[in-house]
Amino acid sequence: MAIQRIHHVAYRCKDAKETVEFYNTLLDMDFQLAIAENNVPSTGAPDPYMHVFLDAGNGNVLAFFEIPNSPEMGRDENTPAWVQHIAFEVESMDELLARKKTLEDAGLEVLGPTDHTIFKSIYFFDPNGHRIELAVNTAKPGMHAELKRVARDMLDEWAETKQAPKHAEWLHSGEEFTGNNA
Repeated sequence: MAIQRIHHVAYRCKDAKETVEFYNTLLDMDFQLAIAENNVPSTGAPDPYMHVFLDAGNGNVLAFFEIPNSPEMGRDENTPAWVQHIAFEVESMDELLARKKTLEDAGLEVLGPTDHTIFKSIYFFDPNGHRIELAVNTAKPGMHAELKRVARDMLDEWAETKQAPKHAEWLHSGEEFTGNNA
């Protein structure tokens, strides 16, 4: 099997219309389509829903379900709020900073920019409580190749120790990446 791309990623929302307006107005995502059923196609269960689809750029689709007959929407309380998030790439640092201002002007609390060495990002929450990240790539030549080179060793060491491996310590130490950091 050869996966071509992600067809869409779907999350639950509290209010489909409010969610579409948020992503359309604040993140410039075009509202593509809506599907509504009174019965779930895959199970046949009676459970009315609204399923909305937004264009996240380059063939990427972000979708949401509003399911009003289910218990109130929550989140996994055993997972820190910063872990589960949706990250979108923007073109430049200027665009990232301009979007931060737009979000703050709309009354949202925005964290960042945070420097991850290979990208910088800002964080905020949508009306459903989903954490959103906007990121701009800042990697220097060779950084991604080095991270790929050490990825398996890092994963293997993590599996054994559950402690952060030092293979790519330059990523967060502030040490200058020279390509000879291996």
